[in-house]
Amino acid sequence: MNQVTNSAFAKLLEYEKRSRSFEPDLGSAGTPENEWSGITFSLGAARLACNIGRISEILPCPPSTPVPGAKDWIVGLANVRGELLTVIDLGHFLSGERSPVTTSSRLLATTLNKAPIGLQIDEVFGQRRFLDSDAEPAELEEDSPLRRLVSRRHRVGTEIWHELDLERLFNAAEFLNGSAH
Repeated sequence: MNQVTNSAFAKLLEYEKRSRSFEPDLGSAGTPENEWSGITFSLGAARLACNIGRISEILPCPPSTPVPGAKDWIVGLANVRGELLTVIDLGHFLSGERSPVTTSSRLLATTLNKAPIGLQIDEVFGQRRFLDSDAEPAELEEDSPLRRLVSRRHRVGTEIWHELDLERLFNAAEFLNGSAH
């Protein structure tokens, strides 16, 4: 009995030693450190992706109430399950032209300084994984309004997704000042 107990204990010690030295192979079972998940969407002709970690929800465009004295790209306030959400027409903010609301239009719900906002975009395509190591410098037209918010692009097969940097957007002085005056 004592010999059986010692061999069982020795086996447990061996398992512990092996588990401490184990390093998972991220290529098959996990995700590489430089992999991130993004929401893919369109804004006009641009195909964009943003980090899913910044998006709390994707919503159909709800009715909103205009805010007097706000810039034109602030559509208004929408009541989403009892919480007021500031709706921003992202296309209008970038190009100066109001984006049409269609059945494909969506809001990317997020927060700015803990306040809920919804970025109105044209269409959501879904979720996709990207690798930072596969990123290339963005190639945008010189006059593209996206130049200040996109610095990288990802090629996935024949598709090219420009990575929208929401932190840059949320720190842009023009975006932070929604007052028309």
